[in-house]
Amino acid sequence: MSEIIKAIIIGIVEGITEWLPVSSTGHMILAKEFIHFDLSPEFSSMFLVVIQLAAILAVVIVFFEKLNPFYGRKSTRQKRETFQLWGKVIIGCIPAAALGIPLNDWFEQFETPQVVAATLIIYGVIFIVMEYFYRNKSFDVNNTVRLSYKTALLIGCFQCLALIPGTSRSGATILGAMLLGVSRPAAAEFSFFLSAPVMFGASLIRVLKFIMSGAVMTAVEVQVLIVGCVVSFIVSLAAIKFLMGYVKKHSFALFGYYRIIVGIAVIAYFVLLK
Repeated sequence: MSEIIKAIIIGIVEGITEWLPVSSTGHMILAKEFIHFDLSPEFSSMFLVVIQLAAILAVVIVFFEKLNPFYGRKSTRQKRETFQLWGKVIIGCIPAAALGIPLNDWFEQFETPQVVAATLIIYGVIFIVMEYFYRNKSFDVNNTVRLSYKTALLIGCFQCLALIPGTSRSGATILGAMLLGVSRPAAAEFSFFLSAPVMFGASLIRVLKFIMSGAVMTAVEVQVLIVGCVVSFIVSLAAIKFLMGYVKKHSFALFGYYRIIVGIAVIAYFVLLK
C-alpha cells in the first residue's frame, strides 16, 4: 500500500470521527494498528495531529457566516451577537487550555487501548441513558445566541474530559451542554466552535515539537501531509453537515451504541486476541 493511499484512508477516518461523538482517538488507534507509514516516527506522530488543522478549516467554512461579524449585510444586533459568540468561545476554551497545555504530555500516557476502550463504552452508555431520560425534554437554550457566558464556561469544563483518550471532544461537550439545558443542535454547533481553538493549539504544539526536534520533512512526507489534510478537510465538511442535519430529527443514542461496539472491538483485538 502506497503512502498516499494510507494518507487518504487516515484522512477519511479523521474527517469522520473528529466531529461525530465517537472518539477520533479510538479510531486512530485502530487505524495505526493496521496502517503503518514507512516514514519517520516523528513525521507519523505529527501527521496525525496536523491533519486536524484541515478539519478545523472545515468548521470555519461551514459556519463562516455565523462566525464572521462582517459577512454580508449583518445588522448592528447581528454583529454584536457574533462578537458575543466569539467571547463565549474564548471563555469556553479557558478550562481546556489551563488544564491541557501544562498536562498535555501527562495525559498522552493514557492513550492505551484499555483506556480508550473503557471511555468508549462508558460514554456510549451515558449517551444511551441520557437520551432515554431526555427523549421528551424541552431545552431552555435552542441556539448559541441564547447561550450565557456562564453556561459557555461550564461547557468548557466538560470539554476537559476529552483530555482522557477515547472520550471524544464533541461527545463530552455535547453531553455537558445537554445537561445544562442546551438543545442537541445548539450543543453540537457550540462543540464545533469550542473544538477549533483547542485543536489548533494542540496541532501547533505538535508542529513546534517536530521543528524543535530538528526533523525535516522529505518530499514524500510533504506530499503525504498535503493529501491527508485535503481528504480530512473534504470529509470533515460532509461529517459536520451530516451531524447538524441528523441531530435536528434524531437523538445521540445511535452514537452511544456505536461507541460500545467499537469499545468491545478494541478490547477484543488488543486485549484478547493480540
